[in-house]
Amino acid sequence: MRGKIIIIVISFLLGFQFHSRGNTDIAGIVGFSKPDDHKAEKKKSKKDQSAAAMLKIGNPGMLIDAKKEAIIGNSKGAEDLFRQYVNHYPDDPVGYFELSRLEAEQKNYEEAVKLCREACKLDPDNIWYSLFLAELCQGTSQIGEAIDIYEKIIAKKPENLDYLYQLAALNLQIEKFPEAIKIYNRIEENAGISEDISIQKQKIYLHLNDMKSAEREIQNLIAAFPDEPRYYSILAEFYMANNMQDKALETYRKISVMDPENAYIHMSMADYYRKAGNKEKAFEELKLGFANPNLDVDTKVNILLSFYTVNQIYNDLKDQAFILSKILIDTHPKDAKVFSIYGDLLVQDKKMKEAREAFLKVLSLDSSRYAVWEQVLQLDLQLSEYDHLRIYSTKAMELFPDQPMPFLFNGLACLQLKDNREALKSLASGANLVVDNNELLAQFYMYQGDALHAMKNDTEAFTAFDRSIKLKDDNGYVLNNYAYYLSLAGTELEKAEMMAKKAISLEPDNASFQDTYGWVLFKQGKYKDAAEWILKAVKSTEEPSAEVLEHYGDVMYKLGDQASALEYWTKARQKGPGSELLEKKINEKKYYQ
Repeated sequence: MRGKIIIIVISFLLGFQFHSRGNTDIAGIVGFSKPDDHKAEKKKSKKDQSAAAMLKIGNPGMLIDAKKEAIIGNSKGAEDLFRQYVNHYPDDPVGYFELSRLEAEQKNYEEAVKLCREACKLDPDNIWYSLFLAELCQGTSQIGEAIDIYEKIIAKKPENLDYLYQLAALNLQIEKFPEAIKIYNRIEENAGISEDISIQKQKIYLHLNDMKSAEREIQNLIAAFPDEPRYYSILAEFYMANNMQDKALETYRKISVMDPENAYIHMSMADYYRKAGNKEKAFEELKLGFANPNLDVDTKVNILLSFYTVNQIYNDLKDQAFILSKILIDTHPKDAKVFSIYGDLLVQDKKMKEAREAFLKVLSLDSSRYAVWEQVLQLDLQLSEYDHLRIYSTKAMELFPDQPMPFLFNGLACLQLKDNREALKSLASGANLVVDNNELLAQFYMYQGDALHAMKNDTEAFTAFDRSIKLKDDNGYVLNNYAYYLSLAGTELEKAEMMAKKAISLEPDNASFQDTYGWVLFKQGKYKDAAEWILKAVKSTEEPSAEVLEHYGDVMYKLGDQASALEYWTKARQKGPGSELLEKKINEKKYYQ
């Protein structure tokens, strides 16, 4: 137990930075001396006089007690003890310094600065006190005082370059740029020319619009490191940025001789020729840069986008973009990103099958790219390749079981392939994955309604459609289908008319919506209005469907025009399969429902 106590006491002592005059023996100072009872002794002994002198300077025991409170997190108790200490020992800087640190921890910076100044006043040679005061001054925007402190520190410790770096930064902070330059020059005198200092000085000169000095800094850097081509690139970029194209070209040529495998030189040359208006040369350099395997794909694409806008690449420079994309593929055949870029270009060029092949290549190289899976499924849907959509949406469901979209695509594929039960399973599972996205959830309910209607379960189908409309009441597809299914069932026709009319307002030129609205009116016995809308549907497309043609024949029959009815029923049969009663209507020249 006694050994543990000794270790703890030593650890507390290590927490202090004792003033040089306060390194007294702990055992020798136990408190204030008591008055001497012997009246005959009028003078203190030398030992008593020494103890009294030490009492004015400091008491490590009191400091340890205060430090204990600080270590256990009792800031208030520590502060009280340190304040007692400075009251007893006003000439010892340690108490003021420790109080300053406590106040800084409590964000009482004004008081912290005041206390640290007192510590520095009592012990001006203590560099740690000075550094802490400089830090406090910097944090409280007293930059001038912080600069004065560092200048005094540097006068005592001129060999420490860290202090010079800090002094330069402080001068930059208050925009004393010439002073900062002088300090950086001092650092160079001690440490030699370095990239960091040269670049920093160049930035300052650029800010001061001193182009000659800015150029000189990089030239000095090149003189110090003549075999480093990167510094020539910095100089060339400086020339390009300041309309010194001839010097830039000369420097680029030096780089190409020094470092023919340089991954960036052709890109830099391309930028030079582009700014010079030489598009052909710029493109030739871009091709060389893209063919360099030492330059990564992301850098190449970022450089390309810095040259041109995405719109330019997809439109005005489409041919060049395809050439560069193919170069990327040849140069980086195992990089999924290059095929993704190529796929995006193909989509913009409306080459959907080729785009899908490119994205499938991406997945063969990296199947973890969920966004690419969605692109493939979307292209399957656009291409109406439902077998492929079903296969790949199933794979996506297995790889990304928490993503709802593959389930939606799978449900759509199954719907189109007449596998309504599997469609319902996928749609129900996907709907359970949707979080805070009513629009997407509405789509799941919409397709559930389609699947249930196909299974002749209108009760549940209509419930699903109601759920969809409740979440999103401006989906023309839902409004149209729901209205049409109600008309077929001959129920809630007023509701059907309202929904069909709203669908028309959303998409006035949609032939399917026009036909549905007309058919609902037909089911209500409003034959003249029905004829008007279904005829619009017939005329809205060059190739009206068999269903629309049959509907128009039905309306004509109800209006007493049997000849026209037979004409459109016949056209419907020629167009494709109509309703189950179409042949009977034609054969008997009579409307059946």
